[in-house]
Amino acid sequence: MIDVQALQGCKVLDISTFLAGPFCATQLGEFGADVVKIELPGVGDATRRFGTVTECGDSLPWLSESRNKRCITLDLRKTDGAALLKRLVADADVIVENFQPGTLEKWGLGYDVLSAVNPRLIMVRISGYGQTGPYKDRPGFGRIGNAFGGLSFLAGYPDRAPVTPGSATIPDYMAGLYGALGTLLALQAREKTGRGQVVDIGLYEPIFRILDELAPAFFHSGYVRQRMGPGTVNVVPHSHYPTKDGRWIAIACTNDKIFARLAEAMGRPELAGDDSWGKLAARERDRAQVDETVGAWTATMDRADLMHRCETSQVPCGPVYSIDEIFEDPHYQARGNILRMQDPRVGELAVPNVVPRLTETPGKVQWLGMELGAHNTEIYQGRLGLSDDELQRLRSAGVI
Repeated sequence: MIDVQALQGCKVLDISTFLAGPFCATQLGEFGADVVKIELPGVGDATRRFGTVTECGDSLPWLSESRNKRCITLDLRKTDGAALLKRLVADADVIVENFQPGTLEKWGLGYDVLSAVNPRLIMVRISGYGQTGPYKDRPGFGRIGNAFGGLSFLAGYPDRAPVTPGSATIPDYMAGLYGALGTLLALQAREKTGRGQVVDIGLYEPIFRILDELAPAFFHSGYVRQRMGPGTVNVVPHSHYPTKDGRWIAIACTNDKIFARLAEAMGRPELAGDDSWGKLAARERDRAQVDETVGAWTATMDRADLMHRCETSQVPCGPVYSIDEIFEDPHYQARGNILRMQDPRVGELAVPNVVPRLTETPGKVQWLGMELGAHNTEIYQGRLGLSDDELQRLRSAGVI
């Protein structure tokens, strides 16, 4: 293993707030980028107060998702604050923001201004609807991204209201991932062109992008997919089924061969016959009856026994885990998916580990989210060379 990280030497300024933009910067920081988190003095990122607030005053999401960032305070709305940002931008590679479109321009800090300071600068802009289009000025959060992107409509049962598809923050995390991907692409392009560019993402766009055949199916035949509960379009049985011990198991039969193996495991090989449900078209026709039959079988066995039976028969299956079961699972432990860190403010904390896993230049978590302004002196004096008197003047003026 080489003692280097993939983004080592890349300087990132994170002026974003509340998950989507910050998560983009977090991904970069986990793989070696030098990320400076810029927050409003005395206020900070709203993520600090989102979710479970710990004894140190900051929340668990903040501690987990602001890992590896050096935290400084700066009021970008003030003239001196804007001037300091430009000085930081002059030596930066990437800046990440997720204000409503036009906000930075109103402060005189749009990409045209900042790229004039540093033509190699890459700006990641994440907002509810993107920087263009008739809805660009609308505010947006993850729940709106799920709804507008088309995912919420699919979540739940057809005779009930759409439900939250797992988490209202899925669009924030996915936009952050696409922001990190866009950054890597822009860095590669800069090697060829010598110039930076803007990465523009609307919260709903990553959601719309992952809806498999939804768009082409509608365009091709006018098909509007409806809510199907835990079922899945185009394949059956492919759902969550109850177990004898009050748990749930996921079973995925994506083709006729796998269904035949499931029928064998159930002790009912005749179900996979040509005159029964051996072909997908027949199972689609009798979807409710197929799921009911499989569910009646799974309900006769404990989940562990079902898992063994399915695995022995090469039927894809998995436990529908709650978080406490995840912590107990040996595979999670063997893969190191849960990272335990000692934090100076809250003690030991468990957080999701770095993804993806690189064999030669792996990412790492060096520290969890720090207190507001923790690195003011290090950045303003160490990087910009400000004097003690200048720092005190800026503090007194509310700039930092």
